[in-house]
Parts: sequence; structure tokens; C-alpha cells
Amino acid sequence: MTVLGLHHVTAIASDPQRTLDFYAGVLGLRFVKRTVNFDDPGTYHFYFGDEVGTPGSILTFFPWPGARPGRAGPGQVAVTGFAASPAAIGFWIGRLVHHGIAYQGPAMRGPRGGEVERVLSFRDPDGLSLEIVGHASAEARPVWADAPGIPPEHALHGLHGVTLWVEDGEATERVLVEALGFRAVREEGTTRRFAAGTGGAGRLVDVRSTGAFLHALEGAGTVHHVAWAVADDAAQLDLRERVRSIGLDPTPVIDRKYFHSVYFREPGAVLFELATNGPGFTIDEPGDRLGEELMLPAPLEAHRSEIVAALPPIHLPAARTAATSLDGRTGKEGDP
Repeated sequence: MTVLGLHHVTAIASDPQRTLDFYAGVLGLRFVKRTVNFDDPGTYHFYFGDEVGTPGSILTFFPWPGARPGRAGPGQVAVTGFAASPAAIGFWIGRLVHHGIAYQGPAMRGPRGGEVERVLSFRDPDGLSLEIVGHASAEARPVWADAPGIPPEHALHGLHGVTLWVEDGEATERVLVEALGFRAVREEGTTRRFAAGTGGAGRLVDVRSTGAFLHALEGAGTVHHVAWAVADDAAQLDLRERVRSIGLDPTPVIDRKYFHSVYFREPGAVLFELATNGPGFTIDEPGDRLGEELMLPAPLEAHRSEIVAALPPIHLPAARTAATSLDGRTGKEGDP
């Protein structure tokens, strides 16, 4: 058994509404699920992705209001990349300019004489490092086609890959290969690329050996963890045992309602998760209404009123839907 590629990336933000506006509004991702952090139900957990939140399309956030800024450094996912058609890069340059977002690129990345990626680099409002990567492999993956102002042919095709920063990549790379089934595909300077399965968009991880300097500081604008997709519960248990057998300390399986999770910290200090592909985000609301209401796991439903009272009000970008929910109830935007 091996991982299938990326499942999701979870980051930390400081302002729920600003995060929603940026990812659902500017980048045009679908707001797949509004729920709470199951371990800290006084804060939201937002999920963004394609039409149904396909594994490999998902970027999630713990938006803690007023969270202190984090610091990039070894021991974290330093860069999160989105996949796009190569022909869409010009569109995204124009969109970033329109929204006043500074960017770098497009830079060309890849083996000399081989198929290259066209890369736009930029940051979200909290400083999270992001890329839009133009590569032909993106085009086989689904999109959210109903984002206002973004033609479907230019929409983002989920995640492209992630870049890990670690002091010395050797031990991290051994975990990726020996425990999770990645294979080395490329090396440029101090960065080595690994691919799951056939590779391409959604199956890539770059490991950059940074040497010793200030370690990452968790906070707004940093990634909390990266999750790798596994086919089902049996595959997850098999991989959990493989992780344990190489001397790491995975958690028991944890039910996250939309998938089942196992967590462990790899030798470079990045928090990894093994997440099942199912049950998926339509388990508690229909596909055409995803993200419109606050969804809670069964043990928290008895406390809904207290939870809602503690959460800041939010609204969906105005042009996206006629019905929004400010606090878990469905109604017209602006309703009390």
C-alpha cells in the first residue's frame, strides 16, 4: 500500500471573513465545508476545494481571530502550490493585479530540456506562501466551475504540490520513500522532488534542505499540517503500521467525520496526516448546498447555540449564491 498523493493542506489564519473572501472570492475555490475545529470547537474549520472537495483539491484553515503571525522556517510546509492549465497563467497574472496582490514570475521550473512548470508565487493576506503552477497534468483534474469572474478553463485544478523545509532532508526523504511509497524524480540544488504514483499535479512533494537556521514558528500565515490521501481504512492501517515499524509514533485512527485520520511527526518535524478518501463532504449536506450552513459532529450538536454564539459572523462572497448563512442558519445575505 502507498499514499495516493495529497489529500489536503491545513493552515492557520487570523481573520475568518478575510480568509473566506480571499480563497472563495479571489482564488475562486468552492467553500466546501464550514464546521469547527473538533479539538477546539470555539473556532471555525474552513474547507476549500473543487465542486465536491475531491481529495487533493482541499485547502483547510483554522481561522483564529487575532492569531499572532507565524514564521517560515525548517520543520514546516513552507509553500503550497495550486494546479492550473499552462494557458491559464496569463489570466491569473491579470486577476492578481486586479486585486492588488503582489506576485513573482512566471518563473520556469523543471529539468533542462524537459517539461517545465510555469510558476506564479504570491502570499495570502496572512503571508502564507502560495504558488499557481501551470502544468499540463492539471487539466485532467476537476475544478469548481461556478466561481464568479473565473472561466472554468482558467479555474484552479486543486493542489499541485507542497514544499517542505527541513534542516537535512535525508531522514524526511526516507520516510516518504520507505513508509509512504513516494519515488524520487528530480533534484535541483538543495531541493529534491518526490512523486506518488504516476506523479503530476496533486502527487508531488519537494523537500528543501535548508541547513540550520531559526525553526518555524506556528501562527497565522503558516501551514499546520499536510495530509496524504489513502484509499480506505485498510490501507490506512497498513501504512500506519509501516510508519510505526520505522520508529515513528503515529496516533490511533481519529474520526474526522469526512475522513479518518492518523497523525505523526516526521524526523524533520513536519506534521503528517494519513487521511482516507471517504466518507466525503456530502455525508451531512447535499452537494449543491455545500458550505452554506455550519455543520457539527453529532457530539457537538447539543451545544450548537453556545458554539454559534462564540463564532464570529461570516458571509459568502455576494455573487456566489443567493442564500448564505451567517451563523449556521440559511437566509438571504444580510439577514440577522
